[in-house]
Amino acid sequence: MAGLTQGPRRDFLASRWLIRQALAAASGHQASQCQPVDGRPELSAWPPGWCLSVSHSGGLAGCAVAAGTPLGLDIEPLTRRPHWQKVVNRWFSSQEQAWLIPDDDAEAFLTVWTLKEAWLKATGRGIANNLRTLCVSRDFGLSGDQSGQNWQASVGGVAGYLITVVYQGENRPSGFMIPGAVNLANVGSDIADPEPIRWLFHRIIHPITKPA
Repeated sequence: MAGLTQGPRRDFLASRWLIRQALAAASGHQASQCQPVDGRPELSAWPPGWCLSVSHSGGLAGCAVAAGTPLGLDIEPLTRRPHWQKVVNRWFSSQEQAWLIPDDDAEAFLTVWTLKEAWLKATGRGIANNLRTLCVSRDFGLSGDQSGQNWQASVGGVAGYLITVVYQGENRPSGFMIPGAVNLANVGSDIADPEPIRWLFHRIIHPITKPA
């Protein structure tokens, strides 16, 4: 995770810097050697065989990486207060409506939203008509429409942001936030005093026969 500055060009460079740092930390290669494929950064060009997921919101950018298996990352600032009840009533399942609306908890909505966003990124789908492919219960039990792939989800927080990763396998994620400004001109620059993500919970995503 790293802060973004203003301007599309600067944001692009910051995202590429972050991808290289994430690939270097995971693979053991030098950051200056690491790079994503051209276009949408979902795979690594070097070193090969790594899947990527990038998210940015509220001035923070993040990159998650996994060796050979798809994953999805979503981040949201906890200060975000959208008109979330309308989203729940229009796009969420009746089971989710039954607890989100009476509980009237904007942070719980953001948690559900990041779980759904990360799920759709990991399974390669857009939001339109797909938000009900993952159903979330009040205790954040998860059921998804993909079976037999050992899907997991982890939700954490750092510096006022909610961080959610959906991935495959038993290995739980680790991660950190890079505080302050970063030196984009030096891809191999050291990361000073990284702030670790505090993981709030981990869940298995159980298969369902069809969307709720």
